[in-house]
Amino acid sequence: MTRLPLLAAALALSLAACETPLPDDNPWPDIDAPRPERLADGTCQAREVTPAVYEHVMGEVQVIQAEIAEDGTVIRPPIYRRAPVPRVVTPREELIFASPCPEQFTAEMVATLQRALAARGYFDAAISARLDAPTTAAIRTWQAQRGLPSGQLSLETARALGILATPVDQIDEV
Repeated sequence: MTRLPLLAAALALSLAACETPLPDDNPWPDIDAPRPERLADGTCQAREVTPAVYEHVMGEVQVIQAEIAEDGTVIRPPIYRRAPVPRVVTPREELIFASPCPEQFTAEMVATLQRALAARGYFDAAISARLDAPTTAAIRTWQAQRGLPSGQLSLETARALGILATPVDQIDEV
């Protein structure tokens, strides 16, 4: 009969080991990490800028301008040389989308987000309750598959994962 308290203690210890110790309530480990901005109406939005991507291709660069007379006749044509010139491969893009507000990003919320992404096979790191690189990568993968290529959490994603409640007036009737 003395084994029952030992089993209960072992079970309690094993359950305690499953609990995630939460860090301080700031889930952003990096001071420079992007945060949602609050709008005048009280909602928040995230902004992500993707810089343009350039490549160099061979082209012609004008080195001497054409000499043109007052009557418009060309006295001397322009002179060009072949040289690498930049070409835009992917233009700059700015994404702006609804996001949970900064005060909603508690350590508990981020830990729940990590567990929700892990349950769906998108997050395989330790639950840290921080918006760290593995969490951002998992968010980016989840959202990119749904048309939003961003590592910042959108309001739609938070609701789809069951992290935040959807207001009753926004629920589609079945």
